[in-house]
Amino acid sequence: MSRTPESLKIPQNNIKPNLGLAKSTPTLPDLFLTAISLLFLFSSPKTNHTFFPKFLPFPPKPRRFLRTPTMSNSRSAFPTPQALSDWLKPRLPSESLASWGVKPGTKNVHNLWLELSEGEISLLDSSPPLRTVNVVTVRILGKDNLVLVESRQELSDGSVRDRFRPLSEKMKPHETTEEAVVRAVKEELGSVVVDSGTVRIVPGSYRKKLEERNSVSYPGLPARYVLHSVDAWVEGLPEGDFVTEEKEEYEDFDGARGLEKAVSVRKHYWKWTKLARSCGARFVSSET
Repeated sequence: MSRTPESLKIPQNNIKPNLGLAKSTPTLPDLFLTAISLLFLFSSPKTNHTFFPKFLPFPPKPRRFLRTPTMSNSRSAFPTPQALSDWLKPRLPSESLASWGVKPGTKNVHNLWLELSEGEISLLDSSPPLRTVNVVTVRILGKDNLVLVESRQELSDGSVRDRFRPLSEKMKPHETTEEAVVRAVKEELGSVVVDSGTVRIVPGSYRKKLEERNSVSYPGLPARYVLHSVDAWVEGLPEGDFVTEEKEEYEDFDGARGLEKAVSVRKHYWKWTKLARSCGARFVSSET
């Protein structure tokens, strides 16, 4: 057996297995290129293709919404009826605004100011402005399929306007339909109701409807009515036609100067009538 030459023998304890890649010593050109790459990376515009922003801007180009005096800020927007009148003048035809409170059956700028101050309406800043009001309409049912309607109103200026509509009332801020129904019955019919005057809303009778038309109370001012209608039974009402007198609508309001000049309803004339089937068992609401 031949022996391995001593010069070819490799001691086993000096063998170090290389399990990784061979490491090369970086040269000066390599360091220079690395520095240039890092400089380019951090100086270039940053584009994030991985993460979305937490809140996306919507819409990308927001539309301009006109300032809208609403229930919450109407007093600060129009501290007096004169301030409201000055705001309305460039937005309404002069002849329309001049007819408010002069033409029979119309209201004046003091009424509109009180409605705003009480939070009963809102005005959209446009030409002409848009008056929006939530109205509760109560179709009171009686015997023999009769329905109670308000045939006409007598106003504080002596004028009379025809109505032929169910009991209706402007809703107060944050008021539910049920609360508005009870308040409307108490304010409009409470003086003639005998006994308890219990109000019972007919289950499933609630309807909501939107109507837009020119205002009768404020000529030239378009109106949007959000109508909340229900059928109801009210105990203790007279069986024949009757008249109710209304106390001052805003008598508890602190703006006495506006109240003195506002047109108010003095008397309501009520009658029982049969509802025509052609009307679809619903009345079309008129002015409030």
